[in-house]
Amino acid sequence: MTDYSIITKTIIEEAKIREDALPLKNEECRSRFFFHPHPTEKVFLFFHGFTAAPYQFEPLGKAFFQLGYNVLVPLQPGHGIAGNWNINNPPPLPDDAEVYQIFALEWLQVTKQLGKEVIIGGESSGATLAAWLALERPQEISKTLLFAAYLGSHLRIINWFVAILPFYYEWLNKDNPGSHGYDGFLVPALALFLHLGQEILDRVENTPASPMLIISSEDDKAVNLHEHQDLFKAVVKYQPKSWYYCFDKDLNIPHTMMTEAEGNNYLDLLITISKAYVESELTWGELDKIAQFMLKGESFETAVEKLNVDRQVSPYLRLMMEAIDKQALIDLQC
Repeated sequence: MTDYSIITKTIIEEAKIREDALPLKNEECRSRFFFHPHPTEKVFLFFHGFTAAPYQFEPLGKAFFQLGYNVLVPLQPGHGIAGNWNINNPPPLPDDAEVYQIFALEWLQVTKQLGKEVIIGGESSGATLAAWLALERPQEISKTLLFAAYLGSHLRIINWFVAILPFYYEWLNKDNPGSHGYDGFLVPALALFLHLGQEILDRVENTPASPMLIISSEDDKAVNLHEHQDLFKAVVKYQPKSWYYCFDKDLNIPHTMMTEAEGNNYLDLLITISKAYVESELTWGELDKIAQFMLKGESFETAVEKLNVDRQVSPYLRLMMEAIDKQALIDLQC
C-alpha cells in the first residue's frame, strides 16, 4: 500500500511539473487521474483525440472511477500547449508515429502498477493509438475501447490529401465552446495516424489483438465506418468477446463523441454501452442472440436465462439492450 501511494503521488506530481513547464493552453488540457487509495481490480488508460486533450475522457473516466476503478488520461506529446498557433506558427504536434508509440508503451507500464486488469481506450487518433497498443501488447491488456477510431477518412480523396500534402488545416468547428484543443494543425502531423491506421488494418487480419469494443456513429463525417467494421470483423475472429455498435444517423452524434459540450447529446448511452462491455463477458454471438430474442418480444431476463449466460452479464447490459437499435446488431454479419 505504501508503494502504491508513492506511485500515484509521483504520477500526479510529475505530470504537474511537466505540464506547468510547457505551459498549458488552459487547465482543461491537464492530464486527468482518478485514483482510489488502493490498487483496483480494473485500471483504465485512455488516449484523447488529435489536437484535443484529456478533458475528453473526464465523463467516462469519472464513470469508471465511480465503479471502483483507477483511471489515467495522460496529455499526449505536443498537445495542449499555450501559444499563438496559426499557419505561420503551427502547434508543435509530433510528425513521427514512434513518439506516440513510445508514449503509449511507457504509460502502459505505469498503468499496470495500479490494478490487476488493464483496459485501454481512445477517441479518434487516440483510438488508433489504442488499437496499435492492443496489437503490440495483447497479453497485457484485458479489453480495448475504441471510439470513432481514425483509420482513414470517409472519402478516399481526403486520404490522398492527408497522405501527401503538407498544408495547414483549421478545424471547421474550432469555435465550439466545448473544444479546448488546437484550432488547426499541419497535415503531416495527422498523416502519421492515417498510415498507422492502415498498418493496423493490415496487421489485424493475421495478428491477435485484445478483445475490443468498437463504437461508431453514422453521423461521423471524419472517419470511414466501413473500416471500423473491417477492423471488428478481423478482431472478432480471434477474440469472440469483441463488440461493435454504430449510433444511428438520426442521433446526430459527431466525431467528437466523448462529451456533451463537443456535441454528443447521448453521452449517457455511450457510457452505458462502455460499462456493459467492461462488466460483461459475453461473446458477440451471445449478444446477437439476446438481440434476436428481444426483437421477438422476449424480455432481456428471459433471453439471458434461455442462453444460460446470467453470470456473464451486468445490469448495465440490460439498460444497453433496452436503449439501442437491436436490429443494427443483427444486421452486422461477421
